[in-house]
Amino acid sequence: MTYPPLRIISSMATRALLEELSAAYAQRTGAAVAVESAGGVEAARRVSAGEPFDAVTLASDAIDKLAAAGRVDAAGKVDLVRSGVGVAVPAGAARPDIATEDALRRAVKGAAGIGYSTGPSGVALIALFQRWGIAGELEGRLVQAPPGVPVGSLVARGDAALGFQQMSELLHVEGIDLLGPLPSSIQITTVFSAAPCLGSARRDAVRALLDFMASPDTAEAKRRHGMEAAS
Repeated sequence: MTYPPLRIISSMATRALLEELSAAYAQRTGAAVAVESAGGVEAARRVSAGEPFDAVTLASDAIDKLAAAGRVDAAGKVDLVRSGVGVAVPAGAARPDIATEDALRRAVKGAAGIGYSTGPSGVALIALFQRWGIAGELEGRLVQAPPGVPVGSLVARGDAALGFQQMSELLHVEGIDLLGPLPSSIQITTVFSAAPCLGSARRDAVRALLDFMASPDTAEAKRRHGMEAAS
């Protein structure tokens, strides 16, 4: 019997990784997987609205909220990756020092525009600016990317002189230079998890797919996409 592809929805941060892992899984097993990605808030909204997906991959706390709402199987949740935030500038632009917290704060204060996301990393970044006591002076220079739009695209077209987003999302954008991750003392780390949707009729197939995505066999792919295995 031929089955239709398993349907997964994810946030943009894990899109490229899930596409690679899904292709590898299909090659191993013959089971097709279709990955659709959107902004994290939009992806969660669609699952909450009952759109038929077999599994969802989002930030861990977003998965927990969907479980509490009765949309995903909390017992089937698996943590996939730990993802840190990186910093980018337009391609060919001066590369400010971001090696330490003090150096990064100076770079932010001197930037004509600061791009950030609507996701959990963006929320944490604004909290960092508030802790530094510079949120007020940055008003008018903060540029938030719309949901589903890479911060790197704002940087590439010159709308932001510095861009902050998950390393996994900055790696695949043309027209920018990736300076590297945030200093370890202030790194913003998000755990992305997956869970079966309760409406899926193919729970065993979903379980097998998520087990593969969380397995040690996928660790190298996760590193290539700027993330670390969660376990």
